[in-house]
This record gives sequence, structure tokens and C-alpha cells, in this order.
Amino acid sequence: MRNAEFDKEKVLRAAMCTFLVNGYAKTSMQDLTKATGLHPGSIYCAFDNKRGLFIAAIEQYQQDRSQQFEQLFANEHSALDNLSRYLALIVQEGLSCDATQSCLLTKSLSEMGEQDEQIKQITCNFLQSWHLALAQVFETAKQQKLISAQSNSQFLAQYLVMGIYGLRTVASTQPDIDVLQPLADKLLADLIRQ
Repeated sequence: MRNAEFDKEKVLRAAMCTFLVNGYAKTSMQDLTKATGLHPGSIYCAFDNKRGLFIAAIEQYQQDRSQQFEQLFANEHSALDNLSRYLALIVQEGLSCDATQSCLLTKSLSEMGEQDEQIKQITCNFLQSWHLALAQVFETAKQQKLISAQSNSQFLAQYLVMGIYGLRTVASTQPDIDVLQPLADKLLADLIRQ
């Protein structure tokens, strides 16, 4: 039997959006076939089952977010300017009120973390990679003498991650620029003072 040909990234992004909107448990194969344009047999052939497609969608999400992060920080701006732009992006995602702009990793972890050890491990590994990338940004800020050389980059990255989770949570109930932007500004100011 020959494999069906399709744009894998496009299919995974469509599946990713479906899982973000519905959650894993409430996403049916019918939802996935409608979103991806694939027949059920093609999904089973390419990904084994819904869980396999979910894992592949998580991996695509992480790849997309990592690429976005690298592009955002790969420029001549200072580390703090880039962090400010990053937080502005988080605020804009929150303002969109679009479920597809939420974090698939945290949603996956909260829904599946206790039920599926492999999904929990994959998700935790990706979140750890994000944390390390943020810690590196703070190391760069130290090298640029924008924050104290004594600052703990790991702690600052953890604090920023906590703040981003908080921004996303507030955005889910108050998607208002006048609420979110001051919180993002305060978060960055607190990070700089550490």
C-alpha cells in the first residue's frame, strides 16, 4: 500500500488548531478529518491513531514556536528590547481571543499529563527547552550589561515563564490591552530589577 501524499506541516497545524480549540478528549476523528482534509485511513496510515497525530501536532507546535522565538531574538536589538517585543507578542495573542493562540504545551500538560506519561515527558522536555532559551536571553542581557551580572538567569527565566502563564490566564478572562500591557510592562520591569 502506498502512502498518501499530503503537506505534513499543513496537516499538523490544522490538527494542532483543532486540539487547541477542543482539547484532546473532545476532539473526534471526524473533527480531525474535517480540519486536515485527510480521510481517516490516511490519518491512521501516517500517524497510527489520534494519539499519534496529537504527539506529532505537539512536536510541530514546538518546532513552530522555537522557530518564532529564534527569529524574534536573532537581530541587532538588545536582549531587553527583544524581551519587550516577545511580551508584546504574548499580549497580542491574548487580545486575539483566539483559542488557537493559546499554548498547546500547557494545555496538553494540564489535560493529558496525569493520563499519559509519554505525552507528559514530551511536553515537559519542550517546556524545559523554552526555559533554557529564555535563560540564555538573560545571559545575553548580562553580557550586554543591561541587568546585574549577579542576576540568576535560571531564576529570571522561571519568573518570566510564570509571568507569561499569568498573562495568558488573565487574557482568557480580560482580553483588554489596558489590562494586559501594564502587566507585561510591570513583569519586564520586575525582571530588570532582579
